[in-house]
Amino acid sequence: MKLKRQTIYGYLFILPWLIGFLLLVLWPMIQSFYYSLNNMRITPSGLQFRYIGFKNYLDVWLKDMFFIQELLNFAVNTLLRVPVIVVFALIIAMLLNQDVKFKGGFRTIFFLPIIVASGPVIDQLISQGATSIPMLNQDIVLGILTQIFPDWIAGVIGELFNQIIIILWYSGVQILIFLAVLQKIDPSLYEAAKIDGGSSWECFWKITLPTIKPIILINLIYTLVSLANSSQNMIINLIYTNMFSAMRGYGFASAMAWMYSVIIAIMLVITFLLFREKKSNRAF
Repeated sequence: MKLKRQTIYGYLFILPWLIGFLLLVLWPMIQSFYYSLNNMRITPSGLQFRYIGFKNYLDVWLKDMFFIQELLNFAVNTLLRVPVIVVFALIIAMLLNQDVKFKGGFRTIFFLPIIVASGPVIDQLISQGATSIPMLNQDIVLGILTQIFPDWIAGVIGELFNQIIIILWYSGVQILIFLAVLQKIDPSLYEAAKIDGGSSWECFWKITLPTIKPIILINLIYTLVSLANSSQNMIINLIYTNMFSAMRGYGFASAMAWMYSVIIAIMLVITFLLFREKKSNRAF
C-alpha cells in the first residue's frame, strides 16, 4: 500500500513535466512530421494540404543547394568549437576548484553570459565586432592559416578566432558541471598520490581525468546540442527562410528540420560511442 502511494506521488510530481512534454514537444513534433509529408499553402480560408509523401525530404537533398553547404560548415565548425569549449570549461573549473577568494563571484561571472546573451544580444555583439580578441589582426591570422591549411579549412579556423569570445561564452554551464564533479573527488586521493611522489600532471591523468570522464561525455553532448540550437546556426536561419518562402513553405521547412534533427541525432550517437566509458570484459 505504501509503495503504491509513493508511486502515485511520483507520477503527480512529474505530471506538470508530462503535460508540458505532450503539449509543447510531442504534439508539435507530430504536427511537424505531418506537415513534412504535405505540400502546404496558406490561403485566405486557411492552410491547404496536398499529400506528396517523402518528396520534400528528397527535395531537401536534391533541390536545395544551401542545405548541404551549411550542413558541412556546421559539421566542421562543431568539430572545432566543441573541444575548445569543453577544454576551456575544464581548465576554468579546475582553477575555480582551488582555494581562491571570491569563488562564488567568479562562478557568477562565467555563468552570467548564458543568462544575458540571448539571440538579439549576440547579434548586436557580432555586428559591433565585440566577439574577437582585441588587438588581434584577423587578416594576419588568416594569411598565416592559408599558408598551412587549405583555404576552406583556414576560413573556418579564422572564423573561430573571429568569434572566440562568443564561443567561450557557451562554456558557463559546462564549467558548473565540471566544478560539481571536481568537488566530489576525495582529497585524500591526491594526498596519497603526492606522498608517493606523484606530480600535479600525473595526478590529473591518473585521478582527475578518469573520475570526470563520464562528465566529459555529458558536456560534449550538451555543447553539441547547444550549438545545434544556437541562433547563430545558419541551418536554423535557413529553415526559417524556407518556412516563409512562397516557393517552399511549411512542408519543405518541416522536412528540412526533420533531416537536420536526424543528422544531429547521428552526431550525438557517434559522440556517445567514441567517448563512452568502455567496460572491461576481463574476468578476475
